Amino acid sequence: MTKHRNKEYGQEWFERLQQIARGSLQHPTTPPLAFPHPLDLPPSSGGELRKMKKFRFQLLHRWLVEHFEPCRAADIGGGKGLLAYLLQESGWETAVIDPTYQSLPDKYKDITLNRRVRIPATARVRHITKPFDSQMGQRFDLLIGMHAHGSMAKIIDAAAEYGCGFVLFPCCVIDEPFFPPIGVSWLESVADYAVRKGQAIYPFRLNFKGQNIGLCEIGKRAQIRNNDLFPST
Repeated sequence: MTKHRNKEYGQEWFERLQQIARGSLQHPTTPPLAFPHPLDLPPSSGGELRKMKKFRFQLLHRWLVEHFEPCRAADIGGGKGLLAYLLQESGWETAVIDPTYQSLPDKYKDITLNRRVRIPATARVRHITKPFDSQMGQRFDLLIGMHAHGSMAKIIDAAAEYGCGFVLFPCCVIDEPFFPPIGVSWLESVADYAVRKGQAIYPFRLNFKGQNIGLCEIGKRAQIRNNDLFPST
């Protein structure tokens, strides 16, 4: 499959997710959906996309702080904790929930300033070294799962039970409680599961290569900073 075909396939997925998301309008408390330009950054050349491949945490951090006020956020399956650290530096209260503990990296690239930034050796982020359980959702305002294996359904269950929001990038069905039907993508299955749980989802895309389509539910606790994606009632 060519790069052009891959791009078309991604757009087709995104449009199908928009259709699923519009189904949440059946819930009377859901704000009307508006879908502005779906990318966090302006459309870019393939070269720029390749450059951005390694900076997905920085791109998601920028998207989160542009759209949400600082809140209590959990990065589920957060690995080394770079996203949690960046949010923490932006005034958020964060924790990494991951059964395997990993130390922070010693540096990262600031994509706004286009330079390397060293993380102080004394820097720390809070770790919960356990698999994510839906009951953990009651401690947080926003649950973040960027390729959090085996946790997509649990995150959505937590949002439905406790009113927290979520931002998900579903990539694979490893250790999940259900599988997509033949001919249906995992992204669509996760979106449909969220809507059936009564969640109002908003699909969006970030400008990195790979599975860059996210699903967002605002929830009852998080406060919106930028209404271009989440129109008010």
